[in-house]
Amino acid sequence: MAIFQKAVRSKAKIRLSIDGPSGSGKTHSALLLAGGLAESGKIFLIDTERDSATLETGKPGIPEFFHAPLAQPFTPARYREYINAAAGEGAEVIIIDSLSHAWAGSGGVLDMHDLATKAQRSGNSWAAWREVTPEHNALVDAILQCPCHIICTMRTKTVWEVVEGANGKKAPQKIGLKPEQREGMEYEFTVVLDLSLESHIATASKDRTSLFDGRHFVPTVDTGKELRDWLESGQDPEEISKGLLASLKAEASGIEQVFYLDDWGRQHRADFDRLQPDHRKELVGFCADLRQQILKAA
Repeated sequence: MAIFQKAVRSKAKIRLSIDGPSGSGKTHSALLLAGGLAESGKIFLIDTERDSATLETGKPGIPEFFHAPLAQPFTPARYREYINAAAGEGAEVIIIDSLSHAWAGSGGVLDMHDLATKAQRSGNSWAAWREVTPEHNALVDAILQCPCHIICTMRTKTVWEVVEGANGKKAPQKIGLKPEQREGMEYEFTVVLDLSLESHIATASKDRTSLFDGRHFVPTVDTGKELRDWLESGQDPEEISKGLLASLKAEASGIEQVFYLDDWGRQHRADFDRLQPDHRKELVGFCADLRQQILKAA
């Protein structure tokens, strides 16, 4: 089969980031969106803000959710532990509130880098990144590979600027800047929503769904439902993989010599990569058994 095939959009799990300054409503918005995404599933929230998320319970529109406080040290490894635990307990949506602590919090990546730098005789900070970066990368991989919807909140650094209001008068206003996370972290998300401090209005600075182009809105449960409908409108990746697996098995079954089986495997390497992990493992085992049968028959 060809390396390149016609692209199709599969059903997917959202990777959503909500960025904003303190007081912009990140936790509240995350829970509302999760309520729309989860439908009837469980919502798990990882709370690095000293149980502040529990203050949202009982507010209009806020769904029921399971809560776990994450105290310092905010190492990437501890985040991964909580993500894996939530997925293992049947979460449909995981909220990480907030992901900024994994970077700039006590015991986070920046602290780990400082310690790694001091531990080196040369004090070479660039060399220390070689030790710390894999830890952060492992956290990113855990977020991307998790079988649940994931919503991350991230703090943005703030500055005060004098701006002109609708009445023509100038007044100081708090402005959010870039998130407190590794440079380029936004590339890992499907959607990035920036919240304003005033009126908690969201604007998409990145949107692979194209649902929010040119829109300024206050996130609600209906926004989460809109996202869920879009995510579910693609083809089922499980069914796509099953169909490909059946086709590859049928094709391989007609091979009667080990040489041709090995050559067939090399030619279909790209198809192996298209399979979901369990199906890929099944096909590898099928080919191994087929190889043994051919050898015995020879």
